[in-house]
Amino acid sequence: MFFRVSKEGRPVIKRIRYVFSETFAILGFAAYSRAFNRPDYAQKAYDLLLKVEGYLNTPGVLVPKFETASIGFGLPMILLNTVQELRAALPDRVVEFNARIDGYLEQIKTHFVRPELQIVVEQCNPDGSLQLDHFEGRQLNPGHAIEGAWFILNEARYRNNDPDLMNLGTTMLDWMWSKGWDAEMGGIIYFRDALGRSATEYWHDMKFWWPQCEATIANLMAYSMTGKESYLTQFDTVHQYIKGHFIDREFGEWYGYLHRDGSLSTPLKGNMYKGPFHIPRMYLVCCQLLDELRR
Repeated sequence: MFFRVSKEGRPVIKRIRYVFSETFAILGFAAYSRAFNRPDYAQKAYDLLLKVEGYLNTPGVLVPKFETASIGFGLPMILLNTVQELRAALPDRVVEFNARIDGYLEQIKTHFVRPELQIVVEQCNPDGSLQLDHFEGRQLNPGHAIEGAWFILNEARYRNNDPDLMNLGTTMLDWMWSKGWDAEMGGIIYFRDALGRSATEYWHDMKFWWPQCEATIANLMAYSMTGKESYLTQFDTVHQYIKGHFIDREFGEWYGYLHRDGSLSTPLKGNMYKGPFHIPRMYLVCCQLLDELRR
């Protein structure tokens, strides 16, 4: 798929090392099929999943980002969520989808969740060994890991509050909230270094909109499942930060990018990355969780 097209539909950019555009399309097709009773869109989503798997399993189709072989947390994490949504749209394939999900969960648990450092890494070697000798291998993305945590908690909910998955999801949330929350100035910080060294990206200490969204969902979901007041406190803490810094009270919507101190980096509210995804999903999922808690 093309990542960007002109308003006339003319192709502009195709990112040939990623399949994230395709996975987001699958999410959209699957949700649309359920909302409007369109089984043809569920089939379209499934067909696209098979294409994505073909891209990932055929050497040379995707251009690797690094010369040294590495595997990233992002793929099993987004595929977990993608197949969860597709499973809801195609329940007759539940056994097939559950097998895929089991594989993604195992890869996340054995490769990226690292008890020895109490972190969730973004990349590692294919054999699971860490890459602590360079910036990319030590780079932590707390918002990304917290997003993955609630995907796992959601799977635990689907499996009747599976205790092992609940433990995995809450452990990931606990570790990466500790790493990501800026105790001095508030908000989830963008990047951290696994060993506490200097982060290399120049925006490492900024506050982007989407990690706050994912932390909001994860903490409310963890509270709804465990009843632990600490998660409710963290939910309220990040929610108050959002209300105090990201929402434009005069003209509506959210700003996307803040400096570490919470001041506005740019008044931009939409670009190629900040679209109508994380924010409405946060409100939708949290409303559903709150409705459940009221019952």
